[in-house]
Amino acid sequence: MTVSTHSPEPGIAVVTVDAPPVNALSVKGWFALASAVTDAGRDPSTHVVVLRAEGRGFNAGVDIKEIQRDPGYGALIGANEGCAAAFSAVYDCAVPVIAAVRGFCLGGGVGLVGNADVVVASDDATFGLPEVDRGALGAATHLARLVPQHLMRALYYTASTITAAQLHHHGSVYAVVPKEELDETALGVARQIAAKDTRVIRAAKQAINGIDVQPVHRSYRFEQGFTFELNLAGVSDGARQEFLDGKGK
Repeated sequence: MTVSTHSPEPGIAVVTVDAPPVNALSVKGWFALASAVTDAGRDPSTHVVVLRAEGRGFNAGVDIKEIQRDPGYGALIGANEGCAAAFSAVYDCAVPVIAAVRGFCLGGGVGLVGNADVVVASDDATFGLPEVDRGALGAATHLARLVPQHLMRALYYTASTITAAQLHHHGSVYAVVPKEELDETALGVARQIAAKDTRVIRAAKQAINGIDVQPVHRSYRFEQGFTFELNLAGVSDGARQEFLDGKGK
């Protein structure tokens, strides 16, 4: 199963993504993730959600092969809508969402992490947006929530990555730990939140979102419009195929 949910302790829901080989999600996978996070938050017994992944890394974005196989734009539109739904589910979840990140966190992974309430990461975690190398745009909205503006622009234009330790320096990653300690560290933070009065925490989530200076839903969909334009212009298809050929996919 690509997305599963379990409750290891009272008040804590753990949503796990497992989509080998690199957790690049299909359209169906993105919507499944959105549903899992939303459903977990709506459950009155849930006080906090931990979002984690199995496999080689946290998330490698969209399934490029699925988009390339589609002779039209249905898969691209589906990916756009699925990512928007998943990112929104994390942001709008009724309870805090803790992202536990290890390995690579690319593209859509940054969208998930940027909208999470708390981020913990393993010391091998790296974050980046390779979108410009794929002929696409997106998730600058979320990268801008992790790093200062000019660093975001440099990372975006160069498609470079940044380490968990560097993000910890900027204050966007709460803790960096050895990968074998990541899950327990995330659960440790979750326990602290789960022990609070969930009525207060749920109200706090709404309040914090309400004073957010960045309209994350609108700004991300604005970015996606340029991705669609690049596809209509024929720019993106060649870039994606060059990436797939170069990676042996």
